[in-house]
Order: sequence, then structure tokens, then C-alpha cells
Amino acid sequence: MSQFLQVLLSGLATGSIYALAAIGFALVWQAAQTVNFAQGEFVMVPAFFVLIGMGFFGMPFWLALAFGLALSMLVLGYAFKKLIVEPILPHGGITLIIATMALAILLKETVKESYSAEAQPFPALFSNAPMNFFGAAVSIQDILNLIVSLSIVVVLTLFLNRTRTGRSMQAAAQNPAVAEILGVNVKRMVLYTFLINAALASLAAFLITPVYLAKFSNGETIGLIAFIAAIVGGFNQIRGALVGGLLIGVLDNLTATYVTAQYRAALPLVLLIMIILVRPQGIMGTSEGRSV
Repeated sequence: MSQFLQVLLSGLATGSIYALAAIGFALVWQAAQTVNFAQGEFVMVPAFFVLIGMGFFGMPFWLALAFGLALSMLVLGYAFKKLIVEPILPHGGITLIIATMALAILLKETVKESYSAEAQPFPALFSNAPMNFFGAAVSIQDILNLIVSLSIVVVLTLFLNRTRTGRSMQAAAQNPAVAEILGVNVKRMVLYTFLINAALASLAAFLITPVYLAKFSNGETIGLIAFIAAIVGGFNQIRGALVGGLLIGVLDNLTATYVTAQYRAALPLVLLIMIILVRPQGIMGTSEGRSV
């Protein structure tokens, strides 16, 4: 029983980080009706921003985290929206999707060539020391990663549902024309959405990179799992992305522990096929309307 609890909590911790990246897919979809296939690279790049802050500018770790977050919001949020999404979006969603694929390759190769092709150690935010949790030996890092990730999702949900800006963002996502008639600055709300996506990707990077190490190829794995999590949970729901991420994280750990680790990489794809066949809109998704 203690081993099961340990595997469960570890899976929830990893899955909650996947959920942060998956929520970004849902937010960008609502804002621009497109899929950002560079989302995985958006999670990979902030870790290297932090390493640059520490290595080239001599910043202490916590200041480097702030530097990485701010630079990510500028480059992966503001610049992405202004330089790529706005000019290309009028030409159609497919064109923009192809552009995000090209951006993913550009970001990956830029990090590989300009920084390093080797995996880099990344400082952990929390201690990896074990703690006793109802008889299970669980690392403090896993527990705090889970708490932080879930807290971020709760804060984001409260922001969207309880604040004027959040409700304006939802209105702009659901019906931009009507929202503009009602006085909502749609362009500003869309920009906020892209900035939030960049912030979520950065926070996911800071939590998961100590485990994965900082590698230029991290975006491929994280992006695929987050994309599948968003579809499994429901592409038009934040809570769906959360459920999808947690589900994949737990099933991955359970499969690796009690079945085999050989085919664990195929699990998200198998889960995706099953969900599409049984419930195409996802576990928590809806087949109508547009809501963040």
C-alpha cells in the first residue's frame, strides 16, 4: 500500500506540471483558434534563460528565476503574439499552425547551437529529501511541486472567473465581436492570454527541469504529453487540461511500476485513441460553445 501511495503521489506531481503546459494549449486555442505546436519548446526555453542569468550575468538562483520568467513573457508571450500570431492569423489557422511548428524547430535548434547540445543540470526549487507520508517515502520535491502546480491552477481559475479582467478575457474568447461592442479591448485581452501562457510554461519549466535536466530536446516529450493531456481532458476547458495531465502522470507511473517501463512512452497515445473513440470532446470537454 505504501508503494502504491508513493507511485500515486509522484504521478500526481508530474501530471500537475504537465497540466500547466496543457492549459497553455487551451488558452492559445481560445485566444486564436489555433494549436501552438511550439508549446513544448515554450517549456524548454525558460530553463535556459535561467541558466543564462546565472552563468553569464552571475545572478543568484532566485533572481535568475525572475529574470527567466520576465524574459519568457517578453519573448514567448508578447513577441510571439505580435511577430507571429498577429501577422499570420488573418491568412488562416493552418498557416499559423505550420508557423508554430517552424518556431518549435527554430527554438530547439537555437538552444542546441547557441548554448549546448548536452544536458545541463538545473537547480531544484525544493529539497529532494524523502518524507514519511502515511507510511510512504515521498520526496518533499514531489509534494511541493504538486501543491505549487495545483495552487497556480486554482489562482488562474479564480482570476478568470472572479475578476473583471478575467471575465473580459473569457468574453473575448467566446465572441470577440460582441465583446468589442460591449467595450472590451479584445486585442489587450488576447495579449493577456499569451502572457499568461508564457508564464505557465515558465513555471512548468522551473518545476520539471530539475528532474528532466535542461536539454534542447525536452520540448518534444513535454509538448507531446501536454498536447495529449489537453485533448484527453477536453481542449476547451482548463479543468479538462488539469484532469488530463494528472491522469497521464498517474497512469504513466502505475504502468512503469506494476506492468512494464518498456512501453510507457506509448501510454499517452493509447489513452488518446481510447478517449477519442469513446468521448471525442474529452473527459471534461464540451462539444459546443467557447469558454476558457
